[in-house]
Amino acid sequence: MAGTDSAPGGLPVIDMASLFDASRVTERARVAREIEQACRDSGFFYVTGHGVSGEVLARLERESHRFFALPRAAKEAIAMARGGVAWRGWFPLGGELTSGRPDRKEGLYLGTELGSEHPRVQAGWPLHGANLWPTEVPGLRSAVLDYMDACTRAAHALMEGVALSLGLDAGYFRQHYTADPTVLFRIFHYPAEAPHQEERWGVGEHTDYGLLTLLAQDDHGGLQVKTPRGWVEAPPLPGTLVCNIGDMLDRMTGGGYRSTPHRVKNVSGKDRLSFPLFFDPDFAAEVHPLPRGADVDEDCARRWDGASVHAFQGTYGDYLLGKVSKVFPELVRRVGDGRGPLSR
Repeated sequence: MAGTDSAPGGLPVIDMASLFDASRVTERARVAREIEQACRDSGFFYVTGHGVSGEVLARLERESHRFFALPRAAKEAIAMARGGVAWRGWFPLGGELTSGRPDRKEGLYLGTELGSEHPRVQAGWPLHGANLWPTEVPGLRSAVLDYMDACTRAAHALMEGVALSLGLDAGYFRQHYTADPTVLFRIFHYPAEAPHQEERWGVGEHTDYGLLTLLAQDDHGGLQVKTPRGWVEAPPLPGTLVCNIGDMLDRMTGGGYRSTPHRVKNVSGKDRLSFPLFFDPDFAAEVHPLPRGADVDEDCARRWDGASVHAFQGTYGDYLLGKVSKVFPELVRRVGDGRGPLSR
């Protein structure tokens, strides 16, 4: 890929720094072309120049290790069952399902911090509310919120690059979908695994739901991506974040931009941490195909799983609840019919 470095697994490494400065027209156009090539190929790439400082990442990793080292009883004090329909908090090893099978990880679910006075919280909207914080690790809250702020700024800038890559105005996604984005953040802990005859995946093969995922990894690796050339490793690279597009952008582009299967297996022999942030449309946004000027590829109308990329109509919130309920079936029971306030 001209002008773009590559990671050991062949995934491109893109310097996104110019996307923060609208005056750098030529550089932004070059980055947009690199994003287009990556999204049409595997839907995965690394980014540098993202603005998330090493100090913020180091603090997040340190405080996360402290949290997962707590006794089980301390983690259960902020279990997801205590988060109500906001669906925040800790889940235990095996408590999340991917492709119908328990994952070999535990985790902490977080999101945009909304107080009880917020209109959406008062209306009982699912996936909206306050985060649950462990009293034993007081530094975790500021570490998470600082990281989320920096990563969300990077995601807004990246979506400008995606818009330009599709021949759209740079502000298209912010104008139509992400002025008030759905931002969900996860901290995943994959325990060290002894050699085992059975295939035991930290996360099984899957695609992400929404527009864009930004991932920070620790030093231990384990992420694998199913590219057109087969499965490749996506190892941690210092100073980078891994970026991949999700099913909703795949749908918006008629399959032209690929939401690619990926999976995780911790073979390092050590505990592994990962930090995915999901940057998605406003929960209330009606999702439509992109304008014809976005060069939709009708030949890619069916994805890897055989699903039609044109099948969904409605709000992003309804779409997201339908997806999340497969991972955490308890959620659909908590919100009644699983469709939420937007569908009433």
